[in-house]
Amino acid sequence: MDASTNTPDSVMLTEAQQNPNIKSEKGQGDLPGDLALWIFIFAEMLVFGVLFVAYAFTRANNVALFNDSQLTLSQTSGAINTLVLITSSYFVVRGVSAIKRGLSKQCAHWLTGALLLGGVFISIKLVEFYAKFAADITMSTNTFYMFYLSLTFFHFMHVLMGMVILGSIIAKAHRGGYSAQEHAGVETGASFWHMVDFLWIILFPLVYIIR
Repeated sequence: MDASTNTPDSVMLTEAQQNPNIKSEKGQGDLPGDLALWIFIFAEMLVFGVLFVAYAFTRANNVALFNDSQLTLSQTSGAINTLVLITSSYFVVRGVSAIKRGLSKQCAHWLTGALLLGGVFISIKLVEFYAKFAADITMSTNTFYMFYLSLTFFHFMHVLMGMVILGSIIAKAHRGGYSAQEHAGVETGASFWHMVDFLWIILFPLVYIIR
């Protein structure tokens, strides 16, 4: 047999050398985006998880206080914000889908919609915070408000961080910085935004509804 005959393995090697964008399925992994951000996401979810457990445990020992204090919260505002974040996550999904098809401008448009909805969420929360502070309610008022203000403000800051991330992705997408082959940054930002949405879906019923 001629030593120069190409074997299947050598053909695959040649293709991989000629096209560095070719990736094996085993090397792609299961998590979209940057692994470092996923470590951060899991760490943040662990922090929120500890706070949720602490809230539930404290509530079990102060049911009457927590129930009375819950009556001052606006479930309508909380429900609207839940719908806002769920819709924004849908927009983010569409944005990721668009960039996977090489539609950079369309991706930017969908993510802009998500960013605007994030602004709606922030505005509603600011109105809620203002109403509480105007009524002289602070973290030292009672145990419920300590948890309520801590959890919602901590989440509020994560929404702001997510908006900054989306804004940077949108700017880069408008410049054509992502493609169907190279869009890890979009998936990374999308993963963070979905975490923000997921945490609110837990926080809203836990703090606003469950009695």
